[in-house]
Amino acid sequence: MSGTSLPQPSVGRTPSRLRLAAALIASAVALTLAGCSSSGSGGGDAQAGFVIGNGGIDTAPIAGRQPAPAISGKTLEGSNAALSDYRGKIVVLNIWGSWCSPCRAEAKGLEQVYEKYKGQGVQFLGINTRDTSITNAKQFEDVNGISYPSLFDPDGTQILKFPKGSLNPQSIPTTIVIDREGRLAARAMKALPAEDLESMLTPILAEPTS
Repeated sequence: MSGTSLPQPSVGRTPSRLRLAAALIASAVALTLAGCSSSGSGGGDAQAGFVIGNGGIDTAPIAGRQPAPAISGKTLEGSNAALSDYRGKIVVLNIWGSWCSPCRAEAKGLEQVYEKYKGQGVQFLGINTRDTSITNAKQFEDVNGISYPSLFDPDGTQILKFPKGSLNPQSIPTTIVIDREGRLAARAMKALPAEDLESMLTPILAEPTS
């Protein structure tokens, strides 16, 4: 893998901007190392209250769930979208890139599950990352028939908002289910067949509404 060059200091660049640049690069490198993994191993941490289920799906008990971060931005179509727009719904958040072969493998299954459950208070939202060309990302959606929105996040700014020690994304693709209260409920850091996504989603869908 070719190295990632660090930004060079320039006149007028503040320390805070340097720290942000370093954080973004560190995140990009980490995702490059872990990204596009189709392994079934989970990344749960028992000390953080996660339960690693069959097939590498990590879940958090209701009492131990952390709030999802304030994800927002421009979609690939140019409109504004935010997780807060869907409060009261279950949100399936999928992190993907058009360059990622496991993402291509799971895409049609994600759309299939979305079409099945969107009338039951379930919303899907993608985060497209590390695609330098929005055209490639749009073509990915067209080829796979994706009808739900995706945020365009080429530098991983939205991904960095997830707190450490939570059900945060650590590879690409990652799918996270957020419950009706806006809390991180389940995570899979692998390409998900439709049946695995349903098994991840349906227990949260069955939880009583407040």
